[in-house]
Amino acid sequence: MLTAGHVLQLIRQGTCRTRKELIEYTGLSRSTVTDRVDRLIEAGYIHEAERGASGGGRPPSVLAIDPASKVALVADLGASHARVALTDLAARPLAEESTRMRIDRGPEPVLTWVREAFERLLDRTGSPRERVCGIGLDLPGSVDHTSGKVLRSFLMPGWDDLPIKAAFGDRFDVPILVENDAKAMALGEWWASFRTSPSLLLVKVSTGIGAGIVLDGRIYRGVEEAAGNIGHVRLRESDDRVCTCGSKGCVASLASGHALAVDLGQETSQDVVRLVQAGDPEAIARTQEAGRTLGLVLATAVSLLNPGVLVLAGDMAETREHYLTGIRESVYRRSLPFTTRNLEIVTSTLGGRAGIVGTAVMVTEHVLSPASVDASLA
Repeated sequence: MLTAGHVLQLIRQGTCRTRKELIEYTGLSRSTVTDRVDRLIEAGYIHEAERGASGGGRPPSVLAIDPASKVALVADLGASHARVALTDLAARPLAEESTRMRIDRGPEPVLTWVREAFERLLDRTGSPRERVCGIGLDLPGSVDHTSGKVLRSFLMPGWDDLPIKAAFGDRFDVPILVENDAKAMALGEWWASFRTSPSLLLVKVSTGIGAGIVLDGRIYRGVEEAAGNIGHVRLRESDDRVCTCGSKGCVASLASGHALAVDLGQETSQDVVRLVQAGDPEAIARTQEAGRTLGLVLATAVSLLNPGVLVLAGDMAETREHYLTGIRESVYRRSLPFTTRNLEIVTSTLGGRAGIVGTAVMVTEHVLSPASVDASLA
């Protein structure tokens, strides 16, 4: 028998919009549908909106998700930035705050800022703590999605095996989800702009290089939660440049924002972006070559996954077409034409907000899943 959580999914998907449609679609009795719907309304998951079209008599009430009934707290943490947001159940931001902060400062100062920023967002919007239904964080490293621990990250010394959930569990008795940043960004891009595509590959190029894969609307994580570690594919083992992972010749040591900054005598990937945007010929040439280098690996990924969309995100996406042009050259030259004929290769549509949006979607999908809804109602 369909539970209240399953009934909620039918309403979310637009399959059924009224009580009558639920009865006809599910075959449940009127009293059972009424019980399920009334419990969902009482718990704040749905509300009865405007009247629907009537074939005679009183028009039926339309059932819809109430996005304002609950809120989520989400954080996007990068190598040198931190952004937090308070969102509704439609993953729309109600308030945001960001700062420049290096994640290699360690977990204590970074997570302390996140906790305090969450409190400021709640105070600013007048949202009571009881309305918070979930918390999500994305980080630039491999994470155990189930336990919420950081498995490994070459950019985050001191974070390995850290139980992220424990940093918030004493303040919020809600689900706390942790995800890799590139994976969260991929979900955000898919949700915002490419939901008609069954598959999306996002590559984030900033200080390092990482990737996220979305298949049929779900993040693909891999057996060891390590899917997307494309930056550590070795291309030139004879190269003298040492990657953050300790190996030589990784694509990240050749084509990341950090690698470009070192080659151009700059401090950060953002400095490289500024040079490219100012028209510096050496920076432009080096950026395009880096795109071609990464494109060698992406050509294999495109041939293997055959995605509908390939998204360039991170700092290098801000070089306008220059990095992207290099990627396109290698992918189209090294992939079979029929694997790329319907492939979109584009820059991020959300920019720096992709991680926030994706993490918010991850949290709302979790708290509105049939299992979570039924557990909450129980």
